[in-house]
Parts: sequence; structure tokens; C-alpha cells
Amino acid sequence: TNFIISSPANAVIGRYNLILQVTSGNKIFSRFLGQFVLLFNPWCPGDDVYMANENERQEYVLNENGIIFVGNAKYIEARGWYYGQFQDHLLNICLTMLDLSLYYRQDPAIDVSRRGDPKYVGRVISSMINGNDNDNGVLLGKWQGSFHSHENPSRWDGSVVILQKWCQDNYKPVQYGQCWVFAGVMCTVLRCLGIPTRLVSNFNSAHDVDRNLSIDKYYDSSGKSLNISKDSTWDYHVWNESWFIRPDLGTPYNGWQVLDATPQEQSR
Repeated sequence: TNFIISSPANAVIGRYNLILQVTSGNKIFSRFLGQFVLLFNPWCPGDDVYMANENERQEYVLNENGIIFVGNAKYIEARGWYYGQFQDHLLNICLTMLDLSLYYRQDPAIDVSRRGDPKYVGRVISSMINGNDNDNGVLLGKWQGSFHSHENPSRWDGSVVILQKWCQDNYKPVQYGQCWVFAGVMCTVLRCLGIPTRLVSNFNSAHDVDRNLSIDKYYDSSGKSLNISKDSTWDYHVWNESWFIRPDLGTPYNGWQVLDATPQEQSR
């Protein structure tokens, strides 16, 4: 006998056990047939992550190699990065990441029930890519001082080694990462789960700490700069965009959504 299983387009992603149950009179026979994994599906028109253009699906879901732009506005450097989202054991690592999150630990039933929503999964993964909020995250960020006892962030050239090391070290944050490393690893995880994702680099990147949408600088009466604002401008910053619809915000907001895993300060 052949069986065809059709899952709803908004089904929760993750591991499923497949059990065959046969009822005969007042007897019930159960048999475990195996396990399968359900992911987001950018080829399915009913899925929130549906992407109509095949070339874009090839690039933002299936491509295991990419370029990350870093440097400064006058000298932009193109860095190769190996995402490797289809490598052995990567899918298991990505699914385990969901189960290690603070969201899952606080309420496993509610967390799992929301895993059909790419908004929610994107937020959980964004939190788990960095280890700065004590949630067993993948990477620890460091921007100054010596890197001699661990890996200098500039030495990484792909996500697979980082994710494998995180798993082998019993989910202890790998040291160290900076913005392009966080973005590269998050791209790997989201593509692995079926969410179309890309990297965005921004040069002369303003960092507004107090959310007043301006970069504040203070000077005394003689024109000397006062170092009292935490706002700053970076040479560059790298983050991610993932493709999905926004039924919560309305059709004009469908498409590329910003996600940033670099741990500068906690969001609300």
C-alpha cells in the first residue's frame, strides 16, 4: 500500500515521528514507521516563505557559497564565505539550536507551536547565534583586546566549522565572532531550515543607542568634543534579511525582513 502525506503549508517545522495505527474491531495495532523532518518550503505557494522566482530560490536558499562585503566606504573588500547549509549533521545542529533557546526552556509547548511562523523562528535563531545572553548561543562577540587564546574573527571563512565546534564543545559559545561572522552563520541556519536569506553590508554604519534616530555628539563651550554619547558610527556593519510575508503588518511589508544577530545591546 502506498501512502501520500500532505502537510499544511503553515505546519510546525521540526522532527516528526510517523506511526501507523490500524483499528480492527476493538483491537488497535500501532507500528512505528520512522522519523522525518519538515522544513519551510519556498517552492510552496501557500508557505509564508514562498519565493516565486526560481533564480532567487537558487541563490537565497540553495547556494552554499557567498561573498560578504567588509572594510570601509573607501576600501570595500569582498570576502568569500562557505555557508554549507546542506553538509552532514548541519540540519540536526540547527534543529537542536531551536530546542536550546530560552524561548523553548521557558515554555516548550508554546515555543514548538509557533515554529510554523518564520517571524518567530527568525527571532529565536537571531538570539541563538550569539552567546551573550547566557542561552548557549553559537558565538561569543569580541571587538577589542587580544584574540591569541582563541580564534581571531577575521580567520573564519565559513559557518560549518563554527557550528560543528559549537556542537562538539557541548554547545558552549565559540570564540570569537564579529558582525560578518554572526551574519554568515545565521544565513546558514535559516537557509538550512528553508527560509530564503541573504547578507547586507552597510558602510559608515550609524549605531543609535538611545533610539532617537540621530547620532548625538556633544561639545563644550570651547569646541572640545565630550565623550558622553554612546552613539557611534562604524566603518561597516553586516546583518541579514530573510524573505517572508507579514500578515501581522499587511501586504506592503511582505518581502525582505531585517534580522541582526550581532549582540550590541538587548532589544525590547
